[in-house]
This record gives sequence, structure tokens and C-alpha cells, in this order.
Amino acid sequence: MTSSRSTPHARNLRPAGDPELDQPAAADFQRAVDCLENGIAELARQRPELAFEREPAPRRLAPHAWAIAVTVTGGADAADAEIGWGKFVLLFDPAGQPGWDGTYRVISYVRAELDPEMAVDPLINAVGWSWLTEALDASGAAYRKISGTVTSVITQGFGGKEHEPDATGFELRASWSPEPDRTGPELDLHVAAWCDVVCAAAGLPPVAPGVAELRPQRRRPGS
Repeated sequence: MTSSRSTPHARNLRPAGDPELDQPAAADFQRAVDCLENGIAELARQRPELAFEREPAPRRLAPHAWAIAVTVTGGADAADAEIGWGKFVLLFDPAGQPGWDGTYRVISYVRAELDPEMAVDPLINAVGWSWLTEALDASGAAYRKISGTVTSVITQGFGGKEHEPDATGFELRASWSPEPDRTGPELDLHVAAWCDVVCAAAGLPPVAPGVAELRPQRRRPGS
């Protein structure tokens, strides 16, 4: 995947969805996108390991949608190696949808390799889910109706592939409804929490205190 470390301004990013969205609703959604863009710009300054890239937004889930992906690079073996990936999608439906309890819905995805000792931990899925809620709480992002799944896998070779190293992976899929205040949902806080989980899954230390890492940091040779 080709990544870019710069994010275009929100007004140049046409959200997918219904072109007939009424003007007040369109203005609300644009403010939400602006808030996300501002949050991502700040994250890009804080985290040089992150490369953000706009993604095509899903068109069938809501009248308006916006999406971005992030790749985490680094690690002990190669500075440019991809060690984590994530996707963040914002859905907006002025009429709301069943199960949303609001007009906005976030869909998030996190994927990374795990250290083998972490992958065999029977509690890793439950703990991985707690890191998402801890990241949201630590960022101050108000949310409700959260749901999702955590998957950890170990891939082992046999026969002609028995000498290949085991591969371990972690995937978290989640969705929640941002809870608005008087000025609307503070979506920069939500995207920051998602980014904390992506970085933790990739083995990077959290920017904000109080969010545990998903695995120990990799030691560089000679350290």
C-alpha cells in the first residue's frame, strides 16, 4: 500500500454519500470532518512513525461517510518495515440508524503482529479489548453503544513449510457512537484513541499516559 505522510485539507476531500444531504446536515458533517482532519494533523506531528492515507469511504452504510487508514513503520529489523495498520471510518446519517443511538457512528480496525509469548496468552483478546476502552476513556472521548471483536491467531507451518517461522497476529474490529456535547462530537479525541491502540498493537509506547502497550517494545541489536 502506498502511503502519504501528509493529509489533504478536509475541504478538498469529498465525502461519499447522498449529494442531496440538506445544507444544515452537510455543514454538521463538514465540521465533523474538519475536527478529524485537525486531530490527524496533530497526530502526524506527534508520531513520525505514522503514515496516513485517505481511503474510499463505504457508500452503502450511511448517507455520508469518511475514512482514513494509517500504517505504522519501524521496528528493530528495518526502519521502513510495516509493523501495524489501521482504518477509521466515520458514518453520518441525520436520521440516525437502529443501534446507533445518535447520528454518527465510528467503525475502526486495527491489525498487527504479536510477539509469540503474547499470542499464547489466553487473556489476550479480553485484554486487547480493554485497551480500546481505556484509550477512549484516557482521551476523554465520550462514547456509547460500543461493540466489536478481537481475534488473535498463530499460523504454524507443516510439511514443506515446517521450517518457516510461526506467524502471530492480532485484529480488533470495533464500532461505537460518539456522544456529542453542545458543539457536536469531539472526533479528534476519538481518532486519537484509535491511533493509540494502533500504536500499542505495533509495539510503540503510548503518547498519553495510562494506556498499556499491546506487546513489549522490540529491542534493537546492541541495546
